[in-house]
Amino acid sequence: MFLKKIKKGLIFLGGISSTVTFGFAQQPSEQDLSNTGNQTITTAVPFLIISPDAKAGGYADQGVATEADANSMHWNIGKLAHAPKDMSISVSYTPWLRQLVPDINLAYLGFYKKIGSRTAIGASLRYFSLGDITFTDNNGNTIGQYNPNEFAIDAGASLKLSEYWSGGVAFRFIYSNLTLGQNVQGAATNPGLAGAGDVGFFYQNPDKKLFKKPVTWRFGVAITNIGNKIKYSDVQANGDYIPINLRLGTSNSIQIDDYNKFTLSVELSKLMVPSVPVYDRDSNGVIQYGPDGKPLLVAGMDPNRNVISGMFSSLWDSPRGFYGEMLEFTIATGVEYWYNNLFRAAAGFFYEPRVSGNRQYFTVGAGVRYKIFGLDFSYLIPTVQRNPLEHTVRFTLSFNFDAFKKKTGGDSNKKSKGGKSAPVE
Repeated sequence: MFLKKIKKGLIFLGGISSTVTFGFAQQPSEQDLSNTGNQTITTAVPFLIISPDAKAGGYADQGVATEADANSMHWNIGKLAHAPKDMSISVSYTPWLRQLVPDINLAYLGFYKKIGSRTAIGASLRYFSLGDITFTDNNGNTIGQYNPNEFAIDAGASLKLSEYWSGGVAFRFIYSNLTLGQNVQGAATNPGLAGAGDVGFFYQNPDKKLFKKPVTWRFGVAITNIGNKIKYSDVQANGDYIPINLRLGTSNSIQIDDYNKFTLSVELSKLMVPSVPVYDRDSNGVIQYGPDGKPLLVAGMDPNRNVISGMFSSLWDSPRGFYGEMLEFTIATGVEYWYNNLFRAAAGFFYEPRVSGNRQYFTVGAGVRYKIFGLDFSYLIPTVQRNPLEHTVRFTLSFNFDAFKKKTGGDSNKKSKGGKSAPVE
């Protein structure tokens, strides 16, 4: 039984951040393993690395080393201890792959709270819907209408290690229900379950100067989604890796005057899962297998390794050597402008090598802050036409509880020297 719509949607999900691999034996496809230069890495649940918020979306999908906010759980848990506000919450919505399927979407809820001067806690909920899918049998008869979906729930904490450095850890529960218990290729299926963790470090130094102007330098590094493989059936021989991801980046914010501020940022990212090897093939292009039932390798390493081994060896297992490893990195650059901490505009460029997925696009974003509320918007512009990411938009609504306390008179009990209540800011 093949689900036409879900199959089409999942294939294109693989063409972006990483491919969803759904099968009961973890055997790479003929196309992926042919020696044609394509080395796109495949994982399950790629929704975990889709940029969820509009602020980062305007920056070309980067956030490991930018200013902390309520969406930092996704990018770098280590940032939260340096968050500028006491508490904040944000809600984001992204219609996804609308050039391909009209009802796929990602929703994200982020939250953090400062605990004292050195600690912050955070949580988030991410929900990914593949829309309404019509399930059919082998004869094309309709079985039912379903809504495959995936979600992840996170919680974590961040601690200042020094005046400038902070670090944090987060834990994540992942649920992926793509077939809703239907039989696929004659086998019963189950929802995929996984547990994962993040670790991140962040450096923020506001005491720098450039041309006598105040500069805040930030640096961040994080490894996210360190977790077990996912299985969708009891007969599945090997589970599928989840997208363990390494990010590192830096940003500099320069305060031009009392009203104008610019931030420049750059970020590198790499999936820490096994590279696609090159397999031995006969004259007809068919993969050859050894006496142990495993495919014979020409270059690279067997991708069926345990999670820890696969994560660390992913730094040197490319069949193309060091050059191939460099081709597995993506790079994002961005610039952001703030006027009086009220209005912002951003632009960025994201680049992924052709052999690793070929995601290349520009982004633009804008936002406004007014008392309690903040609203951000971003728009993606691919460098090639007829790209499934074309016209991707993101919306984020944020709430600043510090401003709420001031607005509701949280400081009204304070007295001035004359004995009268001090005015609320």
